[in-house]
Amino acid sequence: MLGVIGVKSIDDLFVDIKPQHVPKSFHLPSGLSEYEVLRRLTELSLKNNVYLTPFIGGGYYDHYVPAAVGMLISRGEFYTAYTPYQPECAQGTLQGLFEFQSHMCALTGMEVANASLYDGGTALYEAMMMAIRITGRDKIIMDGGVSPIYRKILRTYTHHLHYQFEETPVVHGSESVPAGGQTSRQEIEKRLDKNTAAVILQNPNFFGAIDDFTDIIEKAHAVGALVIVSVYPISLGLLKTPGDMDADIVTGEGQSLGLPLNFGGPYLGFMCVKKQYVRKMPGRIVGETVDAQGRRCFVNILQAREQHIRREKATSNICTNVSLCALQAAIFMSIVGKGGLKEMAQLNLDKAEYAKQCLEKVKGVQVQRSWPTFNEFTICLPQDASQVVARMMDKGFAAGFDLGRYYKGMEKYLLVAVTEKRTKEEIDRYAKALAEVLCN
Repeated sequence: MLGVIGVKSIDDLFVDIKPQHVPKSFHLPSGLSEYEVLRRLTELSLKNNVYLTPFIGGGYYDHYVPAAVGMLISRGEFYTAYTPYQPECAQGTLQGLFEFQSHMCALTGMEVANASLYDGGTALYEAMMMAIRITGRDKIIMDGGVSPIYRKILRTYTHHLHYQFEETPVVHGSESVPAGGQTSRQEIEKRLDKNTAAVILQNPNFFGAIDDFTDIIEKAHAVGALVIVSVYPISLGLLKTPGDMDADIVTGEGQSLGLPLNFGGPYLGFMCVKKQYVRKMPGRIVGETVDAQGRRCFVNILQAREQHIRREKATSNICTNVSLCALQAAIFMSIVGKGGLKEMAQLNLDKAEYAKQCLEKVKGVQVQRSWPTFNEFTICLPQDASQVVARMMDKGFAAGFDLGRYYKGMEKYLLVAVTEKRTKEEIDRYAKALAEVLCN
């Protein structure tokens, strides 16, 4: 074999490896049985398997996922499917995506949804580019309450383009709070003009504040601008939908819809729009029709991606749909149902309010109540939040999101998230642990 491929020895196959990188020996331990290997791996995993009770959110949340979700998406027909490039051979995949689109329209109050995008941040970027294509304008007004991670994504993708970004500060009810709160109507209205392509908002925003953007949307439409709203889907079990606010484009991170926290992914971006803008929408859309024999079937009705259309007409060159994650969300929403989602959202709200009451009793902690919240809220600590977070980890808690990482002047502020999975006992222990940490 060496002669056929033209080398003299086995060592010649590895000449590209520098001497300092060559292993000193290959003395491997004796082989183990399957049972022994599993036991050994379990022993190793326990060394770093420190469970932290999560009170951290910032866009990704620890929600309950019914066992049936994992069982159903693990079926081979779903789990091994990639993407429906041959739709006539992928009816099951297409129907699953069609159901996902239908659920998302019902959830957001919008008319059209696509078959999903990568994640919440890139979905927001796609929405911004869509608004620029529709309006032919280049100015973007972005509320300061939009996730700083999302805002970084938008600026990174467009750093080589000449778009005009204007960020507006959020307002608050306390002079002691350097940031945080709701969207400033005055600041947005001051910046709206005939060059504005879109206003980008988030509900609930990064500080946990909830809002009704109907008035802002009306003013933006008056100057011909579109409004993009990034939403937290579980909150829509209780809150006014962006469709009812007359939003033009709605995006969000779908992780809370049945996808567990998993070291950052894979997750799910979604996009819903008004029907009049559907041909400017990125990604693919699955539609229902009948075949030549009159049987119900599903097809890709719009897929204006670079693979399917001339480059200059493509609506995006980064987006696709994450079929398995979208199916997972569709199964989750089907199992939970409309009533279950509402109940789930109510539990999030109620438990967060209970947590506020507990934390207000901790000496030195101030709960920010200047704005209404859903399941995430801001607290002010007497010490640097990053140090408190580190010490809370030793007590078994992921205490929250240190706002000083992204907002100057908020080094003592912590964003705390409470989902339906947090029990009364866990919330009580969290408050007790925080009191102990602050006393030391």
